[in-house]
Amino acid sequence: PPIADNVVWKSLSDLHSVACAVGAAILGYSLVANAQKNILHEEEGRNSLGGVRVAIAIFLSLFPFVMWLYIYMNAEMRASWPSHCKTVI
Repeated sequence: PPIADNVVWKSLSDLHSVACAVGAAILGYSLVANAQKNILHEEEGRNSLGGVRVAIAIFLSLFPFVMWLYIYMNAEMRASWPSHCKTVI
């Protein structure tokens, strides 16, 4: 699309990617630095909202795959795909 060729859009996209990578590195370092003995003993999810947060995270992680599977299995939706999309899998 024409918007992807825009310099501002590319710069914002690159900045967002770098910010996400830096944030992930900081969180990873924090987890390793604050782990007392074993990194697997960290208990961020044990409070009362922990289960809800885990459920939301799992839902958000699996939702794109479930939607893709639904669309892939639905023959009517697949019929309207362009030819280059029909050979994905």
